[in-house]
Amino acid sequence: MAGENDLRKLLTGMRPELHEGRYVFTTVPGPLPEGLTPVVTVAEQEGVTLVVRQEEADRAGLAYDYVAGWITLRVHSALDAVGLTAAVSGELAAAGLSCNVVAGYHHDHLFVPHEAAEEALRHLTALAGRG
Repeated sequence: MAGENDLRKLLTGMRPELHEGRYVFTTVPGPLPEGLTPVVTVAEQEGVTLVVRQEEADRAGLAYDYVAGWITLRVHSALDAVGLTAAVSGELAAAGLSCNVVAGYHHDHLFVPHEAAEEALRHLTALAGRG
């Protein structure tokens, strides 16, 4: 099924959903340590970036310095859609909130400061209402 390209439909249909838990960005130089279930992996020249639950990183002894809340935009966005990332990150930037965006095949995922995740959710819901 093809994803949506129309920006207005993407915004009004994004239905942001906040996942429970605290998520961290960390990195490993090689194979993943046992006991980790990453929600994101990115292979970089310097190592593999992982986004995992904070408690998993703690158990594995992995270092991190950013604790995030994870918000999924429930609209099925096309990978070649134009403007959704800009609109969402712009809305959060205007509120003084950082936002790390990861695109999956079906949905976009936002990692925002954990302590401001509920505030970010309110801003995204308002943005969807303005479409």
